Amino acid sequence: MFSRTPKFPRRSALAAIGVVALTLTGCAENAGAASEDGLDTITAGKLTVAIQPYMPYTAMKDGQMVGLDAEILQAAAEKLDLTVEPQVTDFNGMLGGVQSGRVDVAIGGIAWTKERAEAGLFTDPPYYSPPAMAVHGNTDVKDLEDLHGKNLGTVTGYVWVKSIQAVPDAKLSSFPDANGLFADISAGRVDVGFVDPLLISYTQAQRPDLGLVTKYLTPPTAEEVQKSPDLSYFQPYMTSFYVSKEAPKLEKAISEAVREMYSNGEMATLIKKFGGDPDQYLKPSPNMAGDRQGTDRPADWEAPST
Repeated sequence: MFSRTPKFPRRSALAAIGVVALTLTGCAENAGAASEDGLDTITAGKLTVAIQPYMPYTAMKDGQMVGLDAEILQAAAEKLDLTVEPQVTDFNGMLGGVQSGRVDVAIGGIAWTKERAEAGLFTDPPYYSPPAMAVHGNTDVKDLEDLHGKNLGTVTGYVWVKSIQAVPDAKLSSFPDANGLFADISAGRVDVGFVDPLLISYTQAQRPDLGLVTKYLTPPTAEEVQKSPDLSYFQPYMTSFYVSKEAPKLEKAISEAVREMYSNGEMATLIKKFGGDPDQYLKPSPNMAGDRQGTDRPADWEAPST
């Protein structure tokens, strides 16, 4: 999924001027809305959400948002007494909509990065994305050493390409989409596949005939990543909801709702519903708090955890 792409293209000066104009216009139009609901939303009482069709994270079904991120945001919106209004686009459109002030928030497995944080606001992580592997049957893989010499697959353009290329003696098999990858894993032509983790469990449920199994990779150590930086994509990463720079009150309110869902068990229930293991998805790595401290969080910020 393109959420793993660590950087997005910087806008040109002309594009930046256009965004400023849109933002100023939006601020003028939204002044009343912000004062009414106190959450800096584009329209008072409504939460405009950009998504892309990418189950089991986000999609539209019978006019309603469905998927893990969709249900998390819907629960947060209900706590804030906001009505959700989804807009379907592609991944670049999601980010651009937030950055230009056309939507309040974008959701769907979006990875936190410093670069993206410069152009928008990130909520606290609703969950963390672990390094999951799709294998067939009883294939036994646990760590980097187990990947040596294996035929490793992913989708063309996904960042796992770089990590696979950094594995000694491994063969990279790249596919135009996840369906081809899963078919080759099932047929024994690929040993291990790397894609967004919940997509594996979702496919297991939809296509049990493929015999896919989800395994979790023991992440490379800091020392291993220092020697080979591309291995960093085999480490867990933070997902977040992406909010307009013009809506700091909204970001704070959603983050508070997210933390409440950690503490009352709602988040764990949703993770299980979509085939995830709460121990993998709801516990941050030790370095994650430090990544955001001093960037878009205060020095004493701690990542939410079960």
